[in-house]
Amino acid sequence: MKNFETVSEQTKDFFQRVFEITRLIPEGRVTSYGAIAKALGAAKSSRMVGWAMNASHREKNIPAHRVVNRNGVLTGKMHFNPPEAMQERLEKEGIQVIDDKIVNFKAHFWDPQIELGQ
Repeated sequence: MKNFETVSEQTKDFFQRVFEITRLIPEGRVTSYGAIAKALGAAKSSRMVGWAMNASHREKNIPAHRVVNRNGVLTGKMHFNPPEAMQERLEKEGIQVIDDKIVNFKAHFWDPQIELGQ
């Protein structure tokens, strides 16, 4: 992935749209890369949502720790410093994590398409 400062304007716009949705995820809830991609009308762009989450650490007030893979696994934890910070933030919000996976993932899942009425 290119440095965020050198990506195209179209990619920056996509990232900003990802950030907007991510900021709406309520505390104590999580969503997936794919759910964000679908909400943006780009269902096959979950990997690009992941790239946006990696770049989100340069932005303010983006709860990237609330975005996980489709199975509730903390696949983005390596982009936190330290990597354990992702789990720690989720646990502070009342979400139990065992072996890098959210316990009772479906109960914590926030679907932007449903929640935002899209």
